Amino acid sequence: MSHEDAGKMLSRRKFLKLGGMSGLALTLGSAGIPIDALGGIAQAKEKPEPNHQTKLQFHPDGKFKIVQFNDTQDDEYIDQRTIELMEKVLDAEQPDFVVLNGDNITGGCDTELEMKQAMNNVAQPMEERGIKWAVTFGNHDEDSTPNSGFDEEDMLRYYMEYKHNVNEPGARGLTGTGNMNLLIKGSQGGKPAFNIWLMDSGRYAPDTIAGQNFEGYPIWDWLRFDQVAWYEETSRKLEQQYGAKIPSLMFIHIPLWEHRFMWFDSIDGRSEADHARALAKHNIVGERNEDECPGPFNSGLFSAILARGDVKGVFCGHDHVNTYHGNYFGVLLGYAGSTGFGAYGLPGEDRNRLRGARVFQLDERDPNVLVDTHMVFAKDYGIDLTANDQSAQPLPIPENKKKEKVVKPHKPR
Repeated sequence: MSHEDAGKMLSRRKFLKLGGMSGLALTLGSAGIPIDALGGIAQAKEKPEPNHQTKLQFHPDGKFKIVQFNDTQDDEYIDQRTIELMEKVLDAEQPDFVVLNGDNITGGCDTELEMKQAMNNVAQPMEERGIKWAVTFGNHDEDSTPNSGFDEEDMLRYYMEYKHNVNEPGARGLTGTGNMNLLIKGSQGGKPAFNIWLMDSGRYAPDTIAGQNFEGYPIWDWLRFDQVAWYEETSRKLEQQYGAKIPSLMFIHIPLWEHRFMWFDSIDGRSEADHARALAKHNIVGERNEDECPGPFNSGLFSAILARGDVKGVFCGHDHVNTYHGNYFGVLLGYAGSTGFGAYGLPGEDRNRLRGARVFQLDERDPNVLVDTHMVFAKDYGIDLTANDQSAQPLPIPENKKKEKVVKPHKPR
């Protein structure tokens, strides 16, 4: 997006804010949310408790479907085509579970309630259809935190209030917010047939480590050792508990270095010959239109995954115009691209061509359980791809949004 286009969008967003404040107040008031909370943060912070209502199970035919939305990345005045795309994907695919895999919202929200409006926008497509869903966090989710004071812990608590959200408070004492796993029971009940890992890959690298800055290195964050150790330990405990390794998928926002290595079948090579070799070796499908943007350090997560042998795929977002996936030494690595029309896309008039979502087909009768993954795109549903801004008023927060008990995520140490 050019600076001129960004300026036009900002002007429109400001106009919508000014013109929509009275309607916003009425909407929030009717939802039972105090209007005087617009400029402040709720003081009551309840002790975190797990969500015992989470029930994911394969269908009698042994099937289960997951949809991944990535980088919806907008403020409370979301581009209406983002919601249209989410709704059409959900109606067409009829998934059993949805992952909002980071950068669910972004900057532009000036208050706590505006952030809640932005979050509500991307929650409603699943809530209205009664589909279970969960979030991970990306590097942009806290872009509005300096103005609103509403951080990722507050966001997770708010997401968890929705009836069909299945996020947990997250493992205690780990880096990040909401690190967790979700077990999916087999069609006959009993032990789980599949597992979903939801990991917080962080935001940005610190300014310095040991007095050295990151000039010349990637500026993004990375999964820390305690998170990798938690995955390894939890994976082992699950194997001991159920007598076998449980096949699984892992969702993180920021890619691993191995995503980049796979595309070129090399650590240092970047030639067409390298990629041609990679296509054949790793069965790569999809597009790569920008460099992968991992953090400055390799977390060691992929090594742990190889050692455990239970994760069948690791899927990310972050780099909006990459949609590829491939088989990297027995593990699928891939992107979901960007769902959000308000986020950056391809250059020029092609900007919105790759807006989409990723679909995962599971079958408990297959040894890997994960039998297929593919992208679906806005163009498949006849959605307008014009390279402009189509911001709309926030979706209303329903009065029956809340569960019986509000929970607060564990605070990282």
